[in-house]
Amino acid sequence: MTRSHDCAYIEGLQEQRLALDLTENPALHDQLALAGFRRVENWAYKPVCHSCQACTPIRIVCDQHRAGKNLSRIYKSNQDLTRHISSRQVTDEHYILFQEYLLQRHEDGHMAAMSFQEFTNMIHNSPIETALVEYRDVSGELVACIMIDHQSDGLSAVYSFFDPAAASRSLGTFMILDMIELTKEMGKPYLYLGYYVAQSRKMSYKGRFSPSEIFRNGQWEALTITSEL
Repeated sequence: MTRSHDCAYIEGLQEQRLALDLTENPALHDQLALAGFRRVENWAYKPVCHSCQACTPIRIVCDQHRAGKNLSRIYKSNQDLTRHISSRQVTDEHYILFQEYLLQRHEDGHMAAMSFQEFTNMIHNSPIETALVEYRDVSGELVACIMIDHQSDGLSAVYSFFDPAAASRSLGTFMILDMIELTKEMGKPYLYLGYYVAQSRKMSYKGRFSPSEIFRNGQWEALTITSEL
């Protein structure tokens, strides 16, 4: 159990986590993911805050997903980008893009001062199958990346970053839409998005992708307008 610290999503609240080291038993990861845990490096964790249950695990039911007009427009407008699933090799190009993204979007976050080695550890310290998905424009310029975990029932979107100068492309949304397509191509049912927090502007966007399921009271159930509120 971690010590309490300031919540990253809801101002004025404290967060505490239950964490498990996966190093010696990575096969536990998929079972824990089904129970609402997330992975960071070699740890699986979930919030266990006494006064708040706002962080709700969420996954998209990919084979039933139907993008609305706005999401379809975003997906189509980025079809000039090329997707490449790389190995765990991390380059200066990835790190520079990562720093540019944090500088513009999360300058005050705990990741802002992350060194190249710490950035590399995000991928290299994974005890399960993890990949970095790159997106390049027609000139070959790297514009976006998303780190994904492979699970028995689908993919898990761990972390994404993109060129802040290309804000009009809505690259964060596009990458989720493309991961839905990749999950379907793999014949798997779910794309896990981590925690949905309806009260947080940083996390409530995950409710845009439907149909989705949330993990509550020990089981996965459909996300509805009522449960979102």
